[in-house]
Amino acid sequence: MIHPLKFLSLAGLGMLTGCAMTADNLPSEQSQVMLATLYDSHVVDAATTKAMSLTELVNSLENADVVFFGEYHGHQGAHLLQSQLQVALHRQQPRQVLSMEQFSVDHQATLNRYLSGELGETELIEDADAWPNYRASYRPLVEYAKSRALPVVAANAPAEIARCVGRTGASYLDNLDPVSRSLLPDQPFQEVSAYRAKFLQAMAHGADHSDRMENQYQAQLLRDNTMAVSILDALNRHPGHQVLHINGTFHSEQSLGTVAALRARAPDLEVRVISPVLRDDATTPLSERELTLGDIVYLVLPLPAEYRDTGRQLESLSKQFNNARAQSCGSES
Repeated sequence: MIHPLKFLSLAGLGMLTGCAMTADNLPSEQSQVMLATLYDSHVVDAATTKAMSLTELVNSLENADVVFFGEYHGHQGAHLLQSQLQVALHRQQPRQVLSMEQFSVDHQATLNRYLSGELGETELIEDADAWPNYRASYRPLVEYAKSRALPVVAANAPAEIARCVGRTGASYLDNLDPVSRSLLPDQPFQEVSAYRAKFLQAMAHGADHSDRMENQYQAQLLRDNTMAVSILDALNRHPGHQVLHINGTFHSEQSLGTVAALRARAPDLEVRVISPVLRDDATTPLSERELTLGDIVYLVLPLPAEYRDTGRQLESLSKQFNNARAQSCGSES
């Protein structure tokens, strides 16, 4: 199985298509901003195409029950902006819950032990199977919440279960023990129709409806629905709180994925979506498609290409798949 850091990076494929806005519709503030480093970002209200300061962004989220912050995993601009937003939102609404794709529900107890001071950071990383970029990317979020005794939700589906659904299909859940099954939603594969086509396109398989691709899609739905239920459970446990949920952009952009799964269960919630757009600078007009990615979009520089040698890239992917295949999924044939 491809690690989530690799898998969700595929969401960037095809994101820069669509009809461009005219230059006359571009806000003057945007034309004056250059993205100089990978730490830089530029925030735009998708409805008005106007540039937003951090203060204006926070004010626009005052009445939101849930704020989805989509990211490109490992992008410094995204991680800096989400950390700044976490702090500013907390100052505006002290009753805050941090919800994270980067930890899975089966590690909530371990995460709680860390937040209460029972574990050190390396123990958290080892015992909660933290992502490889935890220290560089997510430490600031967790430490801010910890220092202020704010709840942190391990929201994602257990990695092993999602991996095995991706290999053997949705029926894998039928053989789970009661404790493992209780960690998952009653409706673990709920979807909206547009999401399937988006997923297949992002995975560069077009209309491929092979069993393998269908299984991977079911694993994606399992992650989305588990995160949606985790967010809803957090709101029920902490009434009156605002949830800031951090996930890879594919899970929330265009209000699909986790957002759609949450709204299906709680349509009255006020939900706002923040999504990234890759830009060499902030002067390029936003396309109609890019303006549909979120209620608010933020522009960041593209990350360096991981590979120039296609053969080497395929070899790396093959190793990842072979390593995953070496891990058993129970009674699979």
